[in-house]
Amino acid sequence: MERRKFLKNTALTAGSLALLGNKSIAGILAMPEYKLTPLRNNVGIFTEQGGTIIWMVNKEGIVCVDAEFPDPATHLITELKKKSEKPFQWLINTHHHGDHTSGNISFKGITKNVAAHANSLTNQKAAAAKQKTEDKQLYPDTTFNDKWKVKVGDEHITAHYFGAGHTNGDSFIHFENANIVHCGDQVFNRMYPYIDRSAGASCKHWAIALEQAQKQFNKDTIFVYGHAFDPAKVTGIMDDLKAMQNFMEKLVAFVDSSIKAGKTKEQILAATSIPGVPDWNGDGIQRGLTAAYEELTA
Repeated sequence: MERRKFLKNTALTAGSLALLGNKSIAGILAMPEYKLTPLRNNVGIFTEQGGTIIWMVNKEGIVCVDAEFPDPATHLITELKKKSEKPFQWLINTHHHGDHTSGNISFKGITKNVAAHANSLTNQKAAAAKQKTEDKQLYPDTTFNDKWKVKVGDEHITAHYFGAGHTNGDSFIHFENANIVHCGDQVFNRMYPYIDRSAGASCKHWAIALEQAQKQFNKDTIFVYGHAFDPAKVTGIMDDLKAMQNFMEKLVAFVDSSIKAGKTKEQILAATSIPGVPDWNGDGIQRGLTAAYEELTA
């Protein structure tokens, strides 16, 4: 993988852009580099800064899932307009985090509708109020609870909510004819995940949600992930969901056994790896350990 791509992806995923003091790294991150990659049936992905975006272009219109940040979203819109003169029918958010919804504002006056889980809308509004960025938001105008469907041209798009995981508002978005699913941040592919307990995350239920997803989809499904340790691997197969489920189960089991063994929080957070998941990488292992400890001792 290219070092520049790796630095950009991991830094922005960690939300550390505002904290960068190194001008050389800031310069790397400022360099525009985006890509539209077709996958199947007029559906593809867009990558630049933040969580991976799915796009679809057909005879009735354009659909996007997630929006990264304002500038990348503008780049995406520009490129999709080159592909089609049809209207932007839907923007769908997998969840509320800024690296997936800050770019919503670039779709204002362009997309007809914005959809997300009801909890995602609640979380987005709460985060904007806390950060005083209400004027920089485009909120969903359509919300759902367990399941939601829409038809655009020859494509049926279904959103599935399997309960709390990364937050309490994460959905899997399925393009049924193409058989492509955006997992949002329910899958950090081989990368230590961010677990947002302030937005209702659950380490214990995350594994259950992933198990339900595996039952819903099939071996031919192409899965798209919010983030991956290797930026080239933001798409994958069912085995990746099983691996993420295994990671969450092993995380909870490790922290639970450590608590029962009488270890302090500080001792648990000192761990540099989690037994049984050697292929998980990156910074941020303490985020997961902290979230699991807080949930298990609440």
